[in-house]
Amino acid sequence: MMETETELDKRTRVLKIIELLEKEYPKAKTALHYASPIEILVATILSAQCTDKRVNIVTKSLFKKYKTAEDYANADLGELEEAVRSTGFYRNKAKNIKRSGRMLVEKFDSQVPRTMNELLELPGVARKTANIVLSNAYGIIEGIAVDTHVRRLSKRLGLTENKNPDKIEADLMLIVPKSHWKRITDLLIFHGRNVCMARKPKCGACVLNKICPFAFKV
Repeated sequence: MMETETELDKRTRVLKIIELLEKEYPKAKTALHYASPIEILVATILSAQCTDKRVNIVTKSLFKKYKTAEDYANADLGELEEAVRSTGFYRNKAKNIKRSGRMLVEKFDSQVPRTMNELLELPGVARKTANIVLSNAYGIIEGIAVDTHVRRLSKRLGLTENKNPDKIEADLMLIVPKSHWKRITDLLIFHGRNVCMARKPKCGACVLNKICPFAFKV
């Protein structure tokens, strides 16, 4: 991408990116399975450094045993660790889930909060998780969830020069209309999984290859 590209140019191009990906993935949405705010919270915590497919396998039985904030708060830590072991980093994840359950009970009347600032108080919850919980559980859009796919594609597409997820989110929020904040996350994740993979991106088959700086270099 040319260094002279203005913020206005980026806004125009990101709308084209969304338009093209929308045609490619009209049914794109979070792959995590959940039926309540507490379930999407737990599933998203487990999804760190783990595939959504693996998380869904784990939560299928996990959600039958643990249904409420109280259930997680009172969980035996060893049993919880064993239940989430296959998602990786299971000790930290289990500890954060149990501690989050306790905080929900003690501070939030056993309910998953509806604000970014309150969600960020929960152990193991950063802005990515908070954005996913707010948008999927409550339809509240406060930002753009930046996971590993969104981070990689944002850089390749020339939408940011930053590596830090919070800074990437800030860059995207400047050029993406708020009405598209949730959608761009879903679309970039689907495209990252199917075409723009980390190691061997399929640039020749990519619908964005005519407007993607990374494709020009390959």
